[in-house]
Amino acid sequence: MFTRDCPCGSGSPYDACCGPLHRGASAATSPEQLMRSRFAAYAVGETDYVFRTWHPRTRPDDLTPEPGLTWTRLEVLDATGDEVEFVAHYDSPAGPGQLRERSVFEQRAGRWVYVAALE
Repeated sequence: MFTRDCPCGSGSPYDACCGPLHRGASAATSPEQLMRSRFAAYAVGETDYVFRTWHPRTRPDDLTPEPGLTWTRLEVLDATGDEVEFVAHYDSPAGPGQLRERSVFEQRAGRWVYVAALE
């Protein structure tokens, strides 16, 4: 059992927040919840979850994490409709950095999935 706070930034313990989604015990009920759970999956190494929640049409074949990259913090800036804008902070061998993105999600077979980053 993972007892520390969830990496998604909710302030809840991982096992009461994104853990059940990663284990398949529940599904995200909104694009923001899916975004948070995907960030947490990257942070804890649950790349299978990232793969399962990526639309098959846009999903890459290889989701191997970059060596030495650690996701450290998520800021959700806006969550409107099927879009979520966020800043994901990380540490890497080259130093700290961030990824800012506005993502689009859609429901597929009743479940939210990540489609792509908007340009």
